[in-house]
Parts: sequence; structure tokens; C-alpha cells
Amino acid sequence: MTIREIAELAGVSISTVSKIMNHKDHSISAETRERVLKIVKEFNYAPYSNAMSSNSKTFILGILLRSSNSNLTLNGIIEAARALGYTVLVADSAGSLEQESKGITALCRHSVDGVLWEPVCADSLRYANSFSTLHIPWLYFNSWQVENACNIDFEQMAYLATSELVASRHTGIACLLSDGTRTNSFLSGYRRCLFDAGIAYQENMVFYDISEILLNRITNHSITGIVNSHFSNALRLYGNLSGRHYRIPADVSLISLRDDAREALDFPQISSFTIPHFLFGRHLCSRLIHLIEHPEEAVEPFLTKPVLSNHTTIGIPFTQQTRKLMVVGSINIDNYLKVDELPTTGKATITSTSSFYPGGKAINQAIGAARLGAQVAVIGNVGNDVDSDRIFTSLQEHSIDSGGIRRCTDVLTGKAYIIVQHDGDSMISILSGANGYLSPEDIQKNERSFENCSYCLVQTEVPQEAIAAACQTAHKYGAKTILKPAACSVLMEQLLAHVDILVPNFDEVNVLCPNGTLREKADFFLDSGVDTVIITLGPEGCYVKNREWEASFPAMNFQSVDNTGAGDAFICALAVYLQYGYELKRAIRIATYAAGFSTTREGVVPALIDKNTLEAYIRQVEPELLNY
Repeated sequence: MTIREIAELAGVSISTVSKIMNHKDHSISAETRERVLKIVKEFNYAPYSNAMSSNSKTFILGILLRSSNSNLTLNGIIEAARALGYTVLVADSAGSLEQESKGITALCRHSVDGVLWEPVCADSLRYANSFSTLHIPWLYFNSWQVENACNIDFEQMAYLATSELVASRHTGIACLLSDGTRTNSFLSGYRRCLFDAGIAYQENMVFYDISEILLNRITNHSITGIVNSHFSNALRLYGNLSGRHYRIPADVSLISLRDDAREALDFPQISSFTIPHFLFGRHLCSRLIHLIEHPEEAVEPFLTKPVLSNHTTIGIPFTQQTRKLMVVGSINIDNYLKVDELPTTGKATITSTSSFYPGGKAINQAIGAARLGAQVAVIGNVGNDVDSDRIFTSLQEHSIDSGGIRRCTDVLTGKAYIIVQHDGDSMISILSGANGYLSPEDIQKNERSFENCSYCLVQTEVPQEAIAAACQTAHKYGAKTILKPAACSVLMEQLLAHVDILVPNFDEVNVLCPNGTLREKADFFLDSGVDTVIITLGPEGCYVKNREWEASFPAMNFQSVDNTGAGDAFICALAVYLQYGYELKRAIRIATYAAGFSTTREGVVPALIDKNTLEAYIRQVEPELLNY
């Protein structure tokens, strides 16, 4: 603090302050004298001539902190100063520029040998002339807005924390931040790690509180791992998730930074990197003393590699913990028209309502399986149009892996035109679009997606060569295949040879095998290499035959509104519950409930039931069915 600044604060001239300080103030009013002396006392002002009267070292270090409350770095500074023969004088600015100015004046008055300065903000730097005038060396620290300040590398710590999740094969990595000095650096490290790992940065994966949006995205597994800038947030998040019966790290992995002075907790043991405040404080003190005693010599920067405390809350992503379902087939936008009576030759009908949804058997079965709790991946083709964007958005909402879907240029996304009668009967006409371009090469390019696959669901609304390649690849990786023979009049022999379960409806089986009884038709496919044939019969249930047994299963009694998606609902439920470990007969019974539910609402995707609702209903009417 200079005499000019004292004069400005008091609203008087420099000469007035000088007269008062030198006891030559007989012509100055008592009121003015008291006002000036009050400011001089508050700011610990002393004339520089007095301050510079002694050139001897004081062996006192000044520490100017934004806040001394729980300042963990201070402990390291004090220990290092004591070891090197120095005393520490601490000034706390409490985040105030005015208090910071008073602290600077106090340190100057005590003729400290050097200062470690944690600036309140960038404006604090205007006070530096107080130190430079007295030839007091200083170091800035913990200030990312000030050039050449000494800082803990929170960017690198965030990079290391994110790298731990990347190494555990996470790609849905969120970042939970708290406002503070480390926030921007932490976010930069998180972003840099994602970039280096080839993972796209998304702003909607960055959170500043534990919101319902964050929790919902953990629920649907679009977020599988979270890096936390502050341990207090990690503890709150852990408690919140535990209260909702999430399993950590089975449902989501957590990793955080942690202060080195926090009391050790037996539970929960959250995987964390300790922030080296104490070591940083020792480094700061040693560096300042080196600057005081050997100003001509360079000093090494603060370098330390934090160590991860444990891997307790880090696991592989939920999506990779269980075997998944692969779905290969048609992808459409379904356009619905509702009529009182289906059209016939020479007779027009008037529609009362129209709507459209993402559809096609691949999308229907994928979303149906996802709602029943399965991890699902899809292979198929779409066009390069607006409809394709709707498809990808829908899959993302259900956390379905869409990496196997190829955009085809100059081709439209497939479309299905579905006319539904008031009693649920329907007619469908399909525009193949990009579906017609699915090829064995598309399967080959996505072969790795078949790893850890339990069942592969395929349909014939795409070229059979591609479906045959998918079935062969599924068998290569130990997965079973389920084929829905839709919109075709013949099945390739090499396709049938790799089908484990064939699920035609009554019309489809009659087209594929026109002659004989249901048993004889089933035997025809069994002789062609199929293991099990399930012929769905609408309101009559289904007929099942394999080499060991045959049986008929009744349909569930639901009021039908639209039966368009019953077959897809049946197949995806069958696959999911077989994957859960149910034997075939129980899985078929559960699938008939799912199919029945799907007929009670219009559309296919909107009518597909979720696992909780399905099982809650079954427990009411047939609870023993879910025991296995």
C-alpha cells in the first residue's frame, strides 16, 4: 500500500497524509486526522523509508491465501519452512480484494523475505508493485487465470481418472463437476482423454449436479462411468445410487479426485486419486526459498504422478457384463393408417387417423428386447435422409448399439405402409429402400459385434444372402439363431442349415410349405436342418415341434386393437427369456403374454411391453411361470 493509495482512500492530498505520518499536522482538523489514521491502521501502512531502513533478512515467509480454512497446502508450506529455518506469517484475504490489499501491506510492514501468493482474482495483480518496490520476491499459486502461477495439474489428474474408465472399456463416460478453481482444468483433462481415446465429447455428458437426467441416463445405461472432480460429489452420488438400489460398479463405475487430508473411510471405498496438497505445499515453500537464496538458478516444476487408491468402484460397462442379442434385418419408418374396413379390389376406404413410428422387424425386435432388459446391437441399412435420423434417435433412447447400421447414399430409408382395421386385422405394404442393399459384406464388417452374443434374431425382409451370412457368423461365435421368414416365398437351403428356431405365422408357413398338416409342415423344416419350429396362430396361440417333443400353447386373452407387432413381440420376448436361462416351454409361455400385450395398443414400437410391467402382470395371473 503506497502513500498515494492511502490519500485516495481518505479523500485527501498526499501532503496531508505525509504531515499526519510525520506529526506535522497541527493545521489539519481532528476529523481528517482520525480518518487518515484509521485507514493507515487498517492497511498496516508504514512509510517505505522506514520499511527499508533495515537490509537484514528476517527469515519470515509471507503466505497470502484466498482462504486459510481447510487449506491443505498450508500444512506442507509450514513443514518445509520449519525444516529450512524459516517462520511463516499467514494473511487470509477471505476472497476479498480489500482484505487482500490489507494483507499485502501487513506482509510488507513485517519485511518478509518472500511471499507465496494465492490471488483472489486477476485484478489482484495490480497490488504486486507493493512487493516489487520493496524487492520482495513472490510466487503466485493456485491461480489458473495468472500466467506463470504454480498450480496442481488438475487437467492431468482428470485425464488419468478418465483413462482408468477408458481402460475398463467404457465409452459412456460422464463428468460430474463442482464450481471452483479446478473446474475448467478438470473439464479440459476429461475432454482431452476422450479425444485421445477416440470417444466423441458430448456436452450433455457434463453435469454440475446430481439431477434426475443424470440418474435416468444411468438407469438406461447410456452412462456407464462417471469421473468426479470433488470427492464430496462422489459420496453424494454413491449414497443416492445406493438408495435407489443401483449396484456399483455393476450398474455404473465411479472415480473421483480426493483431498489428501480427508479422514479415511471404511465405507464406501470410492476409487480415487489423491490430490497432493501437502507435497505441493512443500514444493512451493522450497521453490520460494530457492528464489530468495539462489535467484539466478532455475527451479524444477512440481511433478508427481498420483496413485489410484483402489479399483473398488471401477468395473467393466454394464453393456459388456451380460451376453447380448444381435438383431439383423429390416429398418423402416412405419406409416399407419386406421380404417373401419380393410380395402379390397375396386373399393376405396377412408382413413380416420394416420401416424408414423420407427419400425421394421429389426427395430421392432431390438427395441422390444431392450425394453425387456437385454443388451442389444443392430445390423442393417438406412438411407441418408431425415427418416434415418429418427431411427438413430430412437435406438439411442433405448441404449441400443447402432454401430452396425450403415447409411446408404442416394437411397431412401425403408418404409412400411400399414393399414389397420378396427378389430386389429391389418395389411402391410413395404418399400425396401436401403434394406435391399444389406449384403454379406455388411455382416463381415461387423463380425466383432457377434462376440459375446447369445442369440441372433434375423428376418427375411432383407436379402437372404446377408441373413445366411449373419446366421453363419452367429454360429461361429456360439450364438443361436431365430428366424422370422417374412415377405418371402422360399428360404435358401444354406440359410435353413444355420437356423436354430424358425418362427413363421400361419400364412407364412403355408406360403413356404403349401402342403400337409402343421406337423408335416414343421417336419419339413426340421428335415432341412432347423432345430425347433414355432408356428404362431394368432388368437389360437402357437404350435411347437422339435426332435424331442411337440405341443400347442394357447394365446393370452387380450382385447385386440392392432395385431401388427404381435410376432415381433413374441420373438424378442422368446429370445430374452431364453437368454435369462428359462427352458423353451416357459419362454414360449412368457412370449405369448408379451405378444398379447402388444395387440392392445396401436403401432408396434409403442405397444412393446417393458420387463417390469410384463412380469408384474404374470405374477398376478401365473406366478409360478417366472420360477426357473
